[in-house]
Parts: sequence; structure tokens; C-alpha cells
Amino acid sequence: MTNLTRSTIDQADVDRFSAMADEWWDPTGKFKPLHKFNPVRLSYIKQKVCENFDLDPNQSEPFRNLTILDIGCGGGLLCEPMARLGAKITGVDASSTNIEIARIHARQTSLDIDYRVSTSESLNEHGETFDCILNMEVVEHVADVDLFINSCANMVKPGGLMFVATINRTFKANALAIFMAENILKWLPKGTHQFEKLVRPEELEVPLNNSGMQIIDRTGVFYNPITDKWDYSKDMDVNYMILARR
Repeated sequence: MTNLTRSTIDQADVDRFSAMADEWWDPTGKFKPLHKFNPVRLSYIKQKVCENFDLDPNQSEPFRNLTILDIGCGGGLLCEPMARLGAKITGVDASSTNIEIARIHARQTSLDIDYRVSTSESLNEHGETFDCILNMEVVEHVADVDLFINSCANMVKPGGLMFVATINRTFKANALAIFMAENILKWLPKGTHQFEKLVRPEELEVPLNNSGMQIIDRTGVFYNPITDKWDYSKDMDVNYMILARR
């Protein structure tokens, strides 16, 4: 079976997020957890990109001249900070509704972002390449993880980076990231995550390695209810991030 006959699109998940699209930029709405999560993942991305490309993080636009792809960009919560850091940012999502919301918000904030309705396998087939690829909270929503990882990895330029953030498929994650978050704390609408679609670190690392990527960092991420903030952790049993370099 070739990549042309396979697809990363899970239409049910695309429809689910499209139905909530008008709330992407409401920090108190259905995407409140992502707004809370944004500072820690932005900090991680900025630190690792500056280290890898020997950039000065204290500059106003340290990412200038870097090409970055945010795949599964939703309403653009990561694209806009990347643009402000100076990157030439491309935001891609399978949902046309999400992309329209992202485009409207970018116009309102006067940011130049290349938003497209597409998939990783389509971009790869057309020979697109980038210095960095962001796969943040998306891999658990795709239909074919290996195809997704492989097609993304193929688009990373030599010396470039790929970030993956997702939820581990563990009992603890099922209890905290699904049952607690969706049923008790009401952080997320019910059905946002399905346990069987969560992805273990090794299920990412194998296709990354097979695609010529080297794993250079791993970190867990946890929510502290006392400080109401997310931070790094050695525990990768629930939320985690993986960084790979070509």
C-alpha cells in the first residue's frame, strides 16, 4: 500500500475540532487547556531551536530566516508566537474551518502566516522541506501514526528538528488526561481523546529512527494545580515531548 492510498486523516476527530473552531482563541473556552499549556511548550521550542541553530534567544526575532511547519495547527495558537519570533511559519490543518479561524485571527493581529488545508503526506509528496516541524498535541488524533511520523520526518532538512508532544497510553494517562480532565475537571469536551489512540514514546521513536531522525531529548510535562501552571517533569507517563534531529 503506497502513501497515496493511505491517509493520516481521522474524519471524526477533524469534525470534532471543526465544531469547536470558533472557540480557539477564547482562553476560557474549550481550548483553555491548550492556552494553559502554551507557555511551557513555547519555552521548550524556543530553547531547543536556539540551541540547535546557535541563535541568541534574547534577540527580538531569533527565529528569523527559519522555516517552520506547524502540522495540525488548529486555530494557530503556536503559529502566531512562531511568527512573532521571526520564523517563516506554515500552519497546516485538515480542517478548513480551523484554517479559516486561524487566517482571520492572523489578519486581526497583522501576522504573515501561510495557512493551508492539507496533510503531512500531501506536503511530503510535493517535496516540501522545513528547518523545524512542530507536531504538538496532534499525533493522538491521526489515523496512521507511522505514515504521519514518516511523512513529517521526510520534510525535515538536514540538521533540522522535529518536536512531538502528545499523551502516553498508560493507566495513569487514562485516569488523569481523559477521565479526570473530561469528566471531573471538565477541562475538555467528552470524547476529545480516546485511550486506544494515545501513543507510547517507543511508538514514536521507532518510526522516527527508521526515518533517519535521532532522538536528542525527552521530557515529561505535568500540571501543578497549586500554581495553576504546566512545567517539565522526569515522569513521561501522562504528557510528554520528544525532540528529534535529522
